[in-house]
Formats: sequence, C-alpha cells, structure tokens
Amino acid sequence: MKGSIVILDFGSQYTQLIARRVRELGVFSEIYPYNLNLDELRAMEPAGIILSGGPSSVSDENAPMISPQIYDLGIPILGICYGMQLTVHLLGGKVEKSLHREYGKAYLSLMKKDSVLFQGVRDNSVIWMSHGDSVLRVPEGFEIVGKSQDGVLTAIQHTQKPIYCVQFHPEVVHTEDGRILLGNFVKGIARATMNWSMENFVEKTIEELRTKCKGKRVVLGVSGGVDSTTLAVLAHRALGTDVKAIFVNNGLLRYQEAEEVLANLRDRLGLAVEYIDASDRFLSALEGVNDPEQKRKIIGKVFVDVFYHGLSDFDFLIQGTLYPDVIESNAVKGPSQTIKTHHNRVKEVEELEKQGKIIEPFRFLFKDEVREVARILGIPEDILGRHPFPGPGLAVRVIGDITREKLELLRKADHIFISELKVTGYYDKVWQAFAVFLPIRSVGVMGDERSYGHVIALRSVTSSDGMTAEWGRLPLDILERVANRIVREIPGVNRVVYDITSKPPATIEWE
Repeated sequence: MKGSIVILDFGSQYTQLIARRVRELGVFSEIYPYNLNLDELRAMEPAGIILSGGPSSVSDENAPMISPQIYDLGIPILGICYGMQLTVHLLGGKVEKSLHREYGKAYLSLMKKDSVLFQGVRDNSVIWMSHGDSVLRVPEGFEIVGKSQDGVLTAIQHTQKPIYCVQFHPEVVHTEDGRILLGNFVKGIARATMNWSMENFVEKTIEELRTKCKGKRVVLGVSGGVDSTTLAVLAHRALGTDVKAIFVNNGLLRYQEAEEVLANLRDRLGLAVEYIDASDRFLSALEGVNDPEQKRKIIGKVFVDVFYHGLSDFDFLIQGTLYPDVIESNAVKGPSQTIKTHHNRVKEVEELEKQGKIIEPFRFLFKDEVREVARILGIPEDILGRHPFPGPGLAVRVIGDITREKLELLRKADHIFISELKVTGYYDKVWQAFAVFLPIRSVGVMGDERSYGHVIALRSVTSSDGMTAEWGRLPLDILERVANRIVREIPGVNRVVYDITSKPPATIEWE
C-alpha cells in the first residue's frame, strides 16, 4: 500500500512485533519475504522499508540475501540486527561472528546525538541485544552513531542516504526508548501515511465478510476465549444467521468452563451456538501420549473430525488465528523459525486453505488489538478481559501423559489460583495466570506422616502482546495463600512452586 511501511522478514521471532509497533503509530505495515522482487517492492510505493532481524549469520552458506540495489531506490531503510549486519556486508563493510552470542540487556552510548533517528532517545538508555555477529568496520559513506557499554557497534547511518541500522531490537519492550526510535523512522524519516486504526479495521472487515460470504454457508468454532468470541460477534454483525457457531468441549477445559462459556455466548451475547461434548473422544485419543507436539496434532485432528461431524456442506470456515499463532507455527510470508505447531494446522484445514475456504480475519492482529475490536463491538469487559487460554487447553499444562485424575487435580489448583487473583484484584493486573501439573512426585510431611505427592507449578506473566513477557511479581502473601489452599484442599498434592522465567528465553506456556 502506498505510504505504508514494508517489513522484509529474515526470520526473526520479533518480525510480527515490528509490524505491531508500526501499527501502534497509526501506520499500516505489511510483512513480506526478504526475497521480494524489487519491481514489486517499488510498485508498492512504500514510505519506508524495515529489514528485520533473523537467526542467520551473513557468512552462512545459505544466508538470506537481498539485492544491493534496494539501497539505491531512494526509499528510507531501517536495518534491525541481522538487517544491520546484512547492510554492512552488502555495502562493503566487515562483519564477523562473535566468540560469544550477545543476548539481553545492554546500554546505548550515543556518539552522534544529533542523529534524526535518535531524537528523544536517552543516552545510556537500556537496549535489548540478540546477535551472534558483530560489525567490525562500517561501509564507505556510513558513520557510527552509537555503541554499547562494551564497545559493540549498536547504530550506524549513511551520511547522504536515508539508511539507518541498529544492532539492537527497538521493537521489544525491553528497549526503553524503542518506540521513540521507531516513531522517528516511521513518521519523521519515512513520513508514512497515518492510515491505521482498529475502528477502520472493524468497518473494513465487516464489509469484506459481507461481500465474500453473504448468502453463503459459513461455520466457525467458538471456545469462549477473547479471540473466538470476538470473531463470532464480528461475523454475526456482518452475516447474521448465515453463520453457524459450534462449541466443542474437548475435555481439556478449565473448572466449570463449558457452562460459563455457553452462558456468555447464548444468554449475554445472543449468539446461536451448537454445543458438542466430545470429552471422551479427545481423552481416549490422547491416552498415553507424552510429546507436546504429538498432543497438538492429535487434538487438531480429533477437533476437525468432531467439528465436521453432522455438518452439511459449507462454503467457508472462519478461524480466529492471530499473529502470535502464525509466527510461532509457521513463517509468515518469510523464513521465521518455528517454535511450536499450531493445533489447527492439520491436513484437512490445509486442504480447505487450498480450496480457498478458510477465512482468518485476525491473522495479522495481536491479542491486545483483538481486545480493541471487542470493545468496539460492545463485548462486556469481563468477557474480553479473560486471560488467554491455549487451543489445546489443559493438554499443554499437564506435562507428560494425560489422565482424568491429573486433569481434575489441575482444574482444582488452577481454580484456586485464579479465584485468589480475582479476589485480590490481581487477575486484571497480569496478562495470564495458570497452574501446571508437573510429571514428578515430591516427598512431604502431612499430618505427621510422610507423603509422596504431586507437584503443581504456578505461572503468571505480564505482557502487552504475548510476544515477550515478564514473570508476574505477585505479592508473597497471595502466593503463600494459594499454595496453602492447594495443598490443603487437593488430596495428592504436597508441593507448589512458582515459575519466575520471562519470555524469552522461555515461552509463556510450558509445552
């Protein structure tokens, strides 16, 4: 789109986050593979180009490359991490592999404080590094703008052309003034068109659904989560009774969740929902399965079988796939590294995609953007404020094989944890909180007798988009009360631990 920001993807896990940050500035951005044809790129007339980071080294045999001619298009360019190393490599500078990968917090020392890119960025502010290569010599025509406290080159710019590069990641929240830097590039240097808002997205999506699906047979699955609920309301707003919503109970839901979901969807939101209880079928298929990837594939396969059972032919299936689902499942228009298999990505769905029957209105939205859509659609705050819940449900929170006994223990522990957070007002202060059943037993003493019981892990995180997250700093008295209640009220559990790992390096879920 003319006047937008084009992001070329070199495989970074943060590529989608760059797009999210640009959209927060009110500018439309779209991601394309690094090898996008230059003629196509030129025809788009973008205001600016961002070269993402990535896991490769420019010295790798099959390292992703671009044509050096991109730097002669006259379009402002911002290279991030690998994008900086590639720029230096292609334009005659020197890049070498570091002896030790630099990862985590560093401090920016600005050497050229009048740089347009760094206006408003504080000297010695925190930046987030994640790279294995380092720039040793800048190309001709470039100057050094900043270094880290260890002397690593962190920012360079061309003296004549609008080409800027940073070794750190301005798109992550850990970089203190990252949004200021991106704003300087997007609005100040590229002068991009301010053309993105969630209100416009809602209007456009409703119109697109009506144009494509009006009078067609449309089905969608609802789980009661924010994503699928918002999607169901949006589809109903666009298509009315042409949409058939189906809620499948896979036996992996939280405490009394099926009843709560149906009450919300039917009674409060006025949606016509068909309910299918397939708990036994899912749990039988998962019996004895330990591997988390295998669990996801089985759940996806059984869901498709159950979902289509009894359905007459349909024209379109609407799914609530989000950006994080896509980036952590497959590359989005690029080579991004896979973290996990998305449970909906089974061969039946892939076949429907080939037939053009899959519609994913939210595939380029983040969770917080979906919540904005929900508010625009008038969905009550207590529904849209529900914590994210993985599609495979408790299957990825029971580590190891799944049994009904483990699920019941986990449901009770999770319910105690969430109840205490709600009572104390901390439920709305964290992004996500849940309990995990660990595949180990622990020695304990209960009532003067030696016990050998199960272990429950508690996890809470704070985040704005789910791509990065900090562990939740919950008050110790709340954690103590939750742990005491779990051990006291759930026979068979004698130890509770708290996960204090952030994302990265961990993921939010355990599996």
